[in-house]
Amino acid sequence: MKKMNTKIIERIERLKRKKNAIVLAHYFERPDVMAVADIVAGSTGLIEETLKANADIIVVCGVDFMAETAAILNPDKKVIAPVQRAVCPLALQLTRKELLEAKKENPGSEVLIYLNSLTETKAVADCICTAANAATIADKMDDSLPILFGPDQAVSYYVRKRTIKELITVPEYGACPVHHKIVREDLINAKVAHPEAKIVAHPECIPEVQDHADYIGSTGGMIKYCTETEADEFLVAAEVGLIHMLQKEAPTKIFYPVTTTAICGGMKKTTVVKIEEALEKEKYEVVVPREIAVDVRRAMERMFELA
Repeated sequence: MKKMNTKIIERIERLKRKKNAIVLAHYFERPDVMAVADIVAGSTGLIEETLKANADIIVVCGVDFMAETAAILNPDKKVIAPVQRAVCPLALQLTRKELLEAKKENPGSEVLIYLNSLTETKAVADCICTAANAATIADKMDDSLPILFGPDQAVSYYVRKRTIKELITVPEYGACPVHHKIVREDLINAKVAHPEAKIVAHPECIPEVQDHADYIGSTGGMIKYCTETEADEFLVAAEVGLIHMLQKEAPTKIFYPVTTTAICGGMKKTTVVKIEEALEKEKYEVVVPREIAVDVRRAMERMFELA
């Protein structure tokens, strides 16, 4: 198996050089996928890296909206997703039609949409945000207008705690099913087992978990906090894939997942075999309809401006 993986990795590197390609992977991907990636980052970091990429082909290892975002921001490059239909279940919870109806019910509001949403839904937004910049952006939006925010109610709770702005969450039930597997009881039990450990949590975690955390932030923010703080032990309330990168970035520290059940199936669909095939056959190319891409890019440019 090791020999086969070594050969696959060598072929991937050869194909990247031959085709002037770059491979990007999210922190929640498999460890071997992250190992062959040129860049490993959270949603904000991946956006930034796609804009910097001096490549003809960008391979995005993540869920659908991540590859679609890369395609929108890089219309002159070929963007490839190693797997088709790696759907984010949170993104499915707010359709374009539902958002348009919410806008009608809340006239005069500004629409701030979380990146983890359907691309056609983001096209309705005035601005887009990530876990890393949601609170900052909300605080900088028009003081006189309420903010229509979606689709994650937990991220909405996180933003509300950090701004005086009025937030109207749509839909009321929107949630990341992966991070919602992390419950208060698991956190309390983990704290009893590791009383000296600091608790770090993602904003997609339920309010009861957020309220017990020593630090709440994006995946990139969690890594920064854990590497820079003096603490040696951490309880991680996030998708379990983040543990691998935390251990890599802070090898002298100890990280415990609050629960081992928080696994994103969509993220784990990508394998090194599929990355090799994607580079060899240049599939699956990600193409976003121009009328959608134009509107999403406009909303993303507002994000860059405010963040």
